[in-house]
Amino acid sequence: MTGVHVVVAPDKFKGCLTALEVAKALDDGLRSDRSDVTTTLLPVADGGDGTVAAALAAGFDQITVEVQGPTGAPVIAPYGLAGDRAVVELAAACGLDLLPGHRPDPLSASTFGLGQVIADAVDRGATDIIVGIGGSASTDGGAGMLQALGARLLDDRGTDIGRGGAALCAVATLDLTESRQRLATVRFAVACDVDNPLLGPRGASAVFGPQKGAGPAEIVVLEAGLTRWAKVVAGSVGADLAGRAGAGAAGGTGFAAIAVLGATMSPGIELILNLLNFDNAVRAADLVVTGEGSLDEQSLAGKAPVGVATAAALVGVPTVAVAGRCLLTRDRYQRAGISQVYPLSELEPDPVRSMANAAPLLRKVGERIARDWLTGMEESHHE
Repeated sequence: MTGVHVVVAPDKFKGCLTALEVAKALDDGLRSDRSDVTTTLLPVADGGDGTVAAALAAGFDQITVEVQGPTGAPVIAPYGLAGDRAVVELAAACGLDLLPGHRPDPLSASTFGLGQVIADAVDRGATDIIVGIGGSASTDGGAGMLQALGARLLDDRGTDIGRGGAALCAVATLDLTESRQRLATVRFAVACDVDNPLLGPRGASAVFGPQKGAGPAEIVVLEAGLTRWAKVVAGSVGADLAGRAGAGAAGGTGFAAIAVLGATMSPGIELILNLLNFDNAVRAADLVVTGEGSLDEQSLAGKAPVGVATAAALVGVPTVAVAGRCLLTRDRYQRAGISQVYPLSELEPDPVRSMANAAPLLRKVGERIARDWLTGMEESHHE
């Protein structure tokens, strides 16, 4: 073997660069003065926004569909499709960033658009669907998603209820006849990085409601709606799954996925690395470069860089990380499997200028990584 090989597998730098843009900038730096360096670019995500982009970079075809956003206004949502496998993300259809005027609507926002994306994928032949559920704008227990897939949520007079978390206070029965027929051969895997249950002090409305604009009075309404919804679903499917870890994810979308769609729940980065065949790619590597905008305590709770480093360590390949800023001590990140961190803040301390110039700064970091880690590797391959 001649030369050295690097797998470049960063997450996005939120509000700045996509994961693919980060990977390309690093790649430019790594190979700028090194004819002996080859690279594989595998941009990753942890289940939130960027999940579809990771699938597209891995070779999935991009499909776009017009759906109803979190408050019903039309949005164009992309998803990835390869054969009978689809990768969809809640954030692209009904996420927080799609709220009109960025004005929260905690009582009425819905996951209906996510269900529309899933329905489109099923209509195109998808039977294996990965759903990234980060970035939700709603607390509707995944009811909107199910409504878009043919489920009927009825009040005590047999009338279809509206959408959103507050509307769940009126739900009395759940008719899954049409949705079960439509989804009979479809398997779902949900990318989920939280273990919150649906209800209670650690539940969807109490913990995540305030992030979506819910005040104390609105949280009471949302909790009442989710409580009623959980009872109705339990009566329909024959099991009470409201306490299952992850049921509270994405405003309770995790609950509907587990209880009604029969979905498996996995950490987002694990699903994405599986999708990318990361294990095979990293076996031929001498070094892995990963990263994200901020490397901090949250990163240690299963975010993309640590997931990448863990997978690389299993085959004995070292991992270094880039970040806009690093708030972890060397001991903390090394215990997580990251050998060294290269924060852009060392090159540009001003965060505004750092974000504005992230791509050229990443190229410089790529050059530094090549000097620090790749020098001498070619010689060792010849020995």
